[in-house]
Amino acid sequence: MPREITGFSNETVKRVRSLRDKKHRRQEGLFLAEGLRILAEAEEAGFLPEMLFYARDSASHPIVTRLIAATEAAGGDVIETIPDILHKLSGKENPQAVIGVYRERATPLSAIDRASADIWLVAQAMRDPGNLGTMLRTGDAVGAGGLILIDDCVDPFSVEAVRASMGALFTQTIATARWAEFIAWLRTGPGTLVGTSLNASHDYQEPHYPRPTFILTGNEARGLPADYEADCDLLVKMPMLGKADSLNAAVATAVMAYEVLNQHRRG
Repeated sequence: MPREITGFSNETVKRVRSLRDKKHRRQEGLFLAEGLRILAEAEEAGFLPEMLFYARDSASHPIVTRLIAATEAAGGDVIETIPDILHKLSGKENPQAVIGVYRERATPLSAIDRASADIWLVAQAMRDPGNLGTMLRTGDAVGAGGLILIDDCVDPFSVEAVRASMGALFTQTIATARWAEFIAWLRTGPGTLVGTSLNASHDYQEPHYPRPTFILTGNEARGLPADYEADCDLLVKMPMLGKADSLNAAVATAVMAYEVLNQHRRG
């Protein structure tokens, strides 16, 4: 049966609220996800929360009822609470009806099966959680295998990144690596590394993209370092017909991913 927590000084509330901080997420190996849609997507992908908080007035919602039953059946901790505590946990003025606490699920490069997907996304020094979340959504949309984070990227398990991913965090493999480690791993098997760069001479629609294609996007402000560009099999750019000199990093990734997908669909 669910237990009830209504006090702000409760130790469980303090512990879960601390997961909004990266240091505590790393220590606990846990992260927060909020909202019916994201938690339902997680369940569909085979992931249930270790802890489930819900507002008592939402208990009759069919998705909440299902999540409560599934979490309890899996041995998770189910907690009925009040909207003010959900606000304290999420940091949002209008908190969602449910919040889940999940185990982090980063995958080592050595465990990635590159043959499992025709498209993989790679982000180097990505700093914006909204961009990272959007890239995860793009990866899910095009059937990518996952997102490989290179060097010092924003935490994919931050509340903001999880929120922006709209559940794609649970459908995409996530790996982290330094550049040298990634290149060494990539060259042990098939895979074409395609970087997006203003320095490229090829239009992004010119080349033929073999399977699997690894689409590399650099830092939002600086782009890719020159030596990283030199390690790519191919550099491409998108036409910029207005006054702006580049696209948003997540948008550029989406444009590239759909070009590769469309080529693969055409055979």
